[in-house]
Amino acid sequence: MSYSNDDMASNRSYTQSVPIQTSFYYGWCIVFISGLGIFFSGPGQAYSNSVFIEFYMRDFHMDRTTVSSLYSLATLTAGFLLFAVGKLTGRFGHRVMMTWTAVLLGLACWWNSFVAGTLTLFIGFFMIRLLGQGSMFLIPNTLVSQWFVKQRGRALSYAGLGGLLGAAIFPPLNNWLIQTFSWPAAWRVLGAAILCCFAPAAFFLVRNKPEDVGLLPDHMLPGSDQASSQAPAAEDAWTLREAMRTKSFWLIMGCTAVPPMIYGGITIHIFSILNEHGIDRTTIAWILSFIPLISFACSLIAGFIVERVKVHAMLGLTFVINLLAPILLIAAQSEMMIFLFAVAWGVGQGLINVPLGVIWANYYGRRHLAQISGMTTFAMVFGSAVGPMQLGFAYDRLGNYNPVLWLMIFFWAAGAVFAFAATPPQRSP
Repeated sequence: MSYSNDDMASNRSYTQSVPIQTSFYYGWCIVFISGLGIFFSGPGQAYSNSVFIEFYMRDFHMDRTTVSSLYSLATLTAGFLLFAVGKLTGRFGHRVMMTWTAVLLGLACWWNSFVAGTLTLFIGFFMIRLLGQGSMFLIPNTLVSQWFVKQRGRALSYAGLGGLLGAAIFPPLNNWLIQTFSWPAAWRVLGAAILCCFAPAAFFLVRNKPEDVGLLPDHMLPGSDQASSQAPAAEDAWTLREAMRTKSFWLIMGCTAVPPMIYGGITIHIFSILNEHGIDRTTIAWILSFIPLISFACSLIAGFIVERVKVHAMLGLTFVINLLAPILLIAAQSEMMIFLFAVAWGVGQGLINVPLGVIWANYYGRRHLAQISGMTTFAMVFGSAVGPMQLGFAYDRLGNYNPVLWLMIFFWAAGAVFAFAATPPQRSP
């Protein structure tokens, strides 16, 4: 939608505050920069770290349980600080927090290039999990939700494509950098890319919310009935304390922990799991990059569906669909079964990310979303901490991963029950 001359003349705050002039709603620039941020969270994500695990075990003479425990403990410790990240985002705004997070994440990657043992590896894991997997997920998602209400589903699905692109690019890229140069060099390249590419973009392009620059969410026209119904004063804004008193808050928290626990755990050990099926490292890296391509299409579809159906019902259905992936992985004894597992993983992941991103803002409003998301993102980080440790322990103590994979099927089923029960909250009369 383009701006008329009258619109521009009557809205000088836009021309003074928006960094670049566009013929379309500036919120879509926010979606792009948020997607870029989620993409550059890659060095902190499980799909990126999984490529380094075997080299840590080799160079530091550690077994799989030790590395997994360090990774999980660092992830869990980082999770406890995400509530503070949410509060700081609410206080200082998304622009400041996204810029500083990018700078610190770039420096954390450089730290990881110098790790030399247990303590430094733990600190390295802690920094990239707090800044990458946690903060660079929380801040962009809450930023998009500030700029969109009616079109929130599709906007979040578009931004989420940055994460899917990262999942497609980082595993083969990391593998190539490690094999061509070394694993410390790979970390330095990743850090330099974040510092040179994303940190400046976040500083110059991000604006905290549309009202700051004289706009409204979804490019609604001032004074219209739709704008009045979606204005901050009219929107039902729950504080974190109020949200925590509702049943749905805790049910969705449980749902939020399940996907990273299962997919994070599988991803961090995927090279070992598929090696047992005779798949080489290069093929595994490309399998990891193939999964997001499927998720890409499913995520786009999910963004439009979630705007038309009850979000908790869609979330429950996606949990049911996700039951297939661990079942197929357990049964994967041929290349065809591994391919089917990758397809099931891609479909399930693509469908589930959007309703999980939309539901918090839909249920509890935009005003206190950063603080609420800081708390709820802890559930995501907690899940991603538990998964790798369970699988690492199972392999070292039981000799295979299947017992924990069966347990993960139960968690998908429990998540489906929680999601269907998480109806929209109602204020007490």
